[in-house]
Amino acid sequence: MRDILPDLRARCADGVPFALATVVAVHGSAPRDPGAVMAVDAAGTVVGSVSGGCVEGDVYEVAREVLAGAGPRVVAYGISDDEAFGVGLTCGGTIEVLVRAYATAAQRADLAAVLDLIAADRPVAEATVLSGAAETGARLVVRPSDAGPATGTLGSEGLDAAVTADARGLLAQGHTAIQWYGAFGQRRMQEVAVFIRTYAPPPRMLVFGAIDHAAATARIGSFLGYRVTVCDARPAFATRERFPTADEVVRAWPHTYLESTEVDARTVICVLTHDPKFDVPLLLAALRTPAAYIGVMGSRRTHHDRLARLREAGADEAALSRLASPVGLDLGARTPEETAVSIAAEVIQHRWGGTGRPLGELTGAIHHPGGQTGIR
Repeated sequence: MRDILPDLRARCADGVPFALATVVAVHGSAPRDPGAVMAVDAAGTVVGSVSGGCVEGDVYEVAREVLAGAGPRVVAYGISDDEAFGVGLTCGGTIEVLVRAYATAAQRADLAAVLDLIAADRPVAEATVLSGAAETGARLVVRPSDAGPATGTLGSEGLDAAVTADARGLLAQGHTAIQWYGAFGQRRMQEVAVFIRTYAPPPRMLVFGAIDHAAATARIGSFLGYRVTVCDARPAFATRERFPTADEVVRAWPHTYLESTEVDARTVICVLTHDPKFDVPLLLAALRTPAAYIGVMGSRRTHHDRLARLREAGADEAALSRLASPVGLDLGARTPEETAVSIAAEVIQHRWGGTGRPLGELTGAIHHPGGQTGIR
């Protein structure tokens, strides 16, 4: 959603009717994850993607039909489906796509309220009925309990209550999922399928050490969708001019800043200082956080010396095993930009549980279903 957020907000503000196609389920290998969206407006203009090109043509036609009044639909495409194969989903997976219209001013206003929250980095979840003993396309918008009650309805008070509770749990974890319920919200029943799409604020990337490698890492972190902070104690180095793509540049002792800022299970920490007077107190603080990834730059000699210093300071082996050091995957990187790619590759590998080996040397599914999904 975030990749086409400005386009969707503009259509809502301008009163342009459109249909929104959303990937709600992926089975096997598929090019886009649940939550990927494509919008088709009344003029036939398309923004976004649900499959990277595989089935866009057919989804476009379905979107036009829905926008013309056909009602919300869930369509599936997969290698075993002759029609789907005909439109090009040859990557071996199956995707399910919900297509619904925002044709009226009221519908667009409801969506605009959600889009405004996403744009403001406020957590929100959107629950939509996919099938079963409730109206397909029925919608419930859920925010954290301290932000007010849910709005909309899925058709019954019990169902709304059950989905609200689950949506808040998923929102806290940053996960998106299909959940099943009874018609009145009963647990362990399979009568109603509900797609719960969560929009948590972007995960953080904290880059310590205002060196040239940090500038490249900040750029690729922003490209990957992280909210990037660069921190260094030296005023001459920690400047906005040197880090124009970072969301914020902080001048502070790294460990002091880390101990005072928010770190959650999606946060990525990159320590690029390779200076003991910064590294040791910073890493001791980092190891006390729930951060998803802690990468540390330095040679193998520096790494071994650093481990010895951390052990002397009280870090145990379980904590030290969390450190990705020397940072990055073995790509043969030389330049700061290449090193940043190496770091980003390791972050992605850690998130999804990849091997880091060339895909051409492997067999089986390309896309990993598991991994440390909390990173994003």
